[in-house]
Amino acid sequence: MPGGGFSASVPPAGVEFEAKITPIVIVSCIMAATGGLMFGYDVGVSGGVTAMPHFLKKFFPVVYRRTQQGDDSNYCKYDNQGLQLFTSSLYLAGLTATFFASYTTRRLGRRLTMLIAGIFFIAGVAFNVAAQNLAMLIVGRILLGCGVGFANQAVPLFLSEIAPTRIRGGLNILFQLNVTIGILFANLVNYGTSHIKSQWGWRISLGLAGIPAALLTVGSLLVTDTPNSLIERGRFEEGKAVLRKIRGTDKIEPEFLELVEASRIAKEVKHPFRNLLKRRNRPQLVIAVALQIFQQCTGINAIMFYAPVLFKTLGFGGSASLYSTVITGAVNVLSTLVSIYSVDKVGRRMLLLEAGIQMFLSQTDHSEDLHTGFAVLVVIMICTFISAFAWSWGPLGWLIPSETFPLETRSAGQSVTVCVNLLFTFVIAQAFLSMLCHFKFGIFLFFSGWVLIMSCFVFFLLPETKNVPIEEMTERVWKQHWLWKNFMVDDGFDDDEPKKNGHRNGFDPVSQL
Repeated sequence: MPGGGFSASVPPAGVEFEAKITPIVIVSCIMAATGGLMFGYDVGVSGGVTAMPHFLKKFFPVVYRRTQQGDDSNYCKYDNQGLQLFTSSLYLAGLTATFFASYTTRRLGRRLTMLIAGIFFIAGVAFNVAAQNLAMLIVGRILLGCGVGFANQAVPLFLSEIAPTRIRGGLNILFQLNVTIGILFANLVNYGTSHIKSQWGWRISLGLAGIPAALLTVGSLLVTDTPNSLIERGRFEEGKAVLRKIRGTDKIEPEFLELVEASRIAKEVKHPFRNLLKRRNRPQLVIAVALQIFQQCTGINAIMFYAPVLFKTLGFGGSASLYSTVITGAVNVLSTLVSIYSVDKVGRRMLLLEAGIQMFLSQTDHSEDLHTGFAVLVVIMICTFISAFAWSWGPLGWLIPSETFPLETRSAGQSVTVCVNLLFTFVIAQAFLSMLCHFKFGIFLFFSGWVLIMSCFVFFLLPETKNVPIEEMTERVWKQHWLWKNFMVDDGFDDDEPKKNGHRNGFDPVSQL
């Protein structure tokens, strides 16, 4: 066994591993989180270009004519399935790609999966910039969607695994912070390009997505893979060296041995997706799926996708509507910084519960008098809603699933998380303009009802994961919860249910080195 001096026993649950906040961890997390920058830009840019007359005239002439006719039915001007497909096709493609991303994340590692995402992003941008017809435009969005599927699979896992336990929440939220920065960047670009009276306006908006795409691609070439991933793939010495480097200390044996034990268990799982359905994995699966559904049912992406269209519908002028989206985008970024500071101090549950109250109250104004005199009130209410989402459901919807699954089902669990998120993102994106046409302002009452339901879910069913080492969630979180502990009962083992004790059957984790 190379590198002697290891303890031959797995550390007991509850041990706090020694770790410093090293520059390499901060730099690696910042680089990896640029995957969120690309995702955010794609979310923000689509709503802006669909409000540009030259874009509508070229690709959606029916909608363009409707907007030029001064139809009194403002709510239905943008009700067009083709227009909604332009936005939602990205998320449908991402939904499909995440299943392939689960395989590459586990077999090739987190870093190479991020590189694949960057390549997809660059190809998608090229198609969109050069688009001459709707088919090219949709192909570009599909390629971008594949990038989203791969990036959203790998980046949250990378961030959760490389970060020290005590700041894992804050570093993981860098992904969501970059999403919000990407949205703000897209809003600013759209505001500027909307003044270009030619087709170059929307082409520039779509083309500047190449900046975050290039950042993610270069960043994935520069960062190292996580110790969890390296050990899972049998590269023990390299994993140990990386662990020593990112923790900034030589006292890594306890954490290293726990990762080796987690890796052994992961290797015994032959069918990770089927294993997700095992009784002991149901709590994590239920939480992950519910958080993704609830995140979309807050209505946040409906606002982010179609903010310029929404503001126009509420009576704002074209430039004013884009300007208002810049304001809301800035609020989004600043509020996400609040989450980075507070998530590892006040905890996940407190942020979600407080935000539930704030979001519910900000969606209850259902006045039908929507003339421009209500402009300031509308912006304030939307900013109140966005700020609550940005420090709660936005980042925590990605953080909590990425830190709760055990290593043997982590890639599969993250794949399901991304898949459900993109599925409901697709549904909301495809249906929102039609819902707006039929529900009118009542659509916000629809979303507020969901906010009430999800807040009750958090209060009763979501355990706190603050400051718990990622490989100790079962013992310290799930087995302590009033309901979920009933699912942790050992009901026998089969080939897909490894024994979580390194010394049964004569196994010594160090012997694997």
